[in-house]
Amino acid sequence: MRQVISPGSTTGPYFPREFSDGSEDLTQRDGYTAQGQHLVIAGRVLELGAKPTWNIVLEIWQPDASGIFRHPLDLRAAEADPGFWGWGRARTAQDGWYRFKTVLPGAYDDRCPHINCTVLGIGLTRRLLTTIFFSDAPDAVRDPLLDCVTDLALRRRLFAQRDPSLDADGLPAYRFDIILRGEGETPFFVD
Repeated sequence: MRQVISPGSTTGPYFPREFSDGSEDLTQRDGYTAQGQHLVIAGRVLELGAKPTWNIVLEIWQPDASGIFRHPLDLRAAEADPGFWGWGRARTAQDGWYRFKTVLPGAYDDRCPHINCTVLGIGLTRRLLTTIFFSDAPDAVRDPLLDCVTDLALRRRLFAQRDPSLDADGLPAYRFDIILRGEGETPFFVD
């Protein structure tokens, strides 16, 4: 009988090194182009000690520029932008960088414009959930989820920052680094 050695220092799931279906671009769907302000959201996923992680899978979902989710639970789903996916997937490169092309999400109900984000990776025993908020005045934002984070320094970590050095394809870019643990750790939410 042949002995098979399993990875001793990591925990699954295991992910492919590439996604070839263009799922990091939420702005093109069925021959349509998404309405609203197109933008790039990019950043690095870092471990303790600012060590970059690679092959971390990020999944995002968000409303379109009008604040409508392409989901049957959204009562306005039939009015959703036909050119906007609303969901995307990317992975981190060797240096920890990820990148999405999307639209500035619209506000809805009493929610600040935001993108929901799931982090999955080797060694993570469960998925991590965070939210990327957009506002020029983060300390003044009222949002039911954001209001759960009472420490102002932690709240500010949930806001994407405009970063002209990352502009691409003529689009404005926002940076949102995800720090898995340690100093500057990103606030994560329990589902």
